[in-house]
Amino acid sequence: MKVVIVDDQTIVRDGLVTICERLPDVEVVAAVGDGRQALAAVAEHSPDVVLMDLRMPHMDGIEATRHITMDHPATHVVVLTTFIDDESINAALTAGALGYLTKEAGREDVDRALRAAARGQALLDPAVHARLVALARQQPAAGSRELPAGLTAREAEVLICMAKGESNREIARSLFVSEATVKTHVNRVFAKTGSRDRGQAIAYAHRHGLG
Repeated sequence: MKVVIVDDQTIVRDGLVTICERLPDVEVVAAVGDGRQALAAVAEHSPDVVLMDLRMPHMDGIEATRHITMDHPATHVVVLTTFIDDESINAALTAGALGYLTKEAGREDVDRALRAAARGQALLDPAVHARLVALARQQPAAGSRELPAGLTAREAEVLICMAKGESNREIARSLFVSEATVKTHVNRVFAKTGSRDRGQAIAYAHRHGLG
């Protein structure tokens, strides 16, 4: 797995390089200090995953994530930041980030997030997930109103499972359908919600009380 690390603090960046290089089958192909450098590194190395800080000079992590997910869809982004406010979380997930960790994360947390992102799966820090659940609880219950974006009941169920971080295989087991059926529903969810990937769909789910 090829990884690019992006953080404007040299001591943090060097520490992440050390952590990632000790993970099995992980190669750190670049470590850079801002979003512009991140885009150049992704264009040069085509990494599987970018470990992305949010607040940086020149270009922040949100904008860099947006460019990466649009221009390099095979590269996935995991955010690693000190910020867990609702605005930062929603902005990162809407931009296309698949994972969101705080800098309290340990080596095993980083390992799990990188590997989940490389498989195209979402993984959220427990504190981040708790924030999103709290936000969702402030919304009207999904069953008490018309579903957004013209989603069918089954598509809404699939989206809710996605928001829980379940893979297609896990969703298939939960809903007692085939993985092929889940994939069809996922593609329809993407189309109806205007999402390019699971991260954006998850952000949409939480904004509309389906997470």
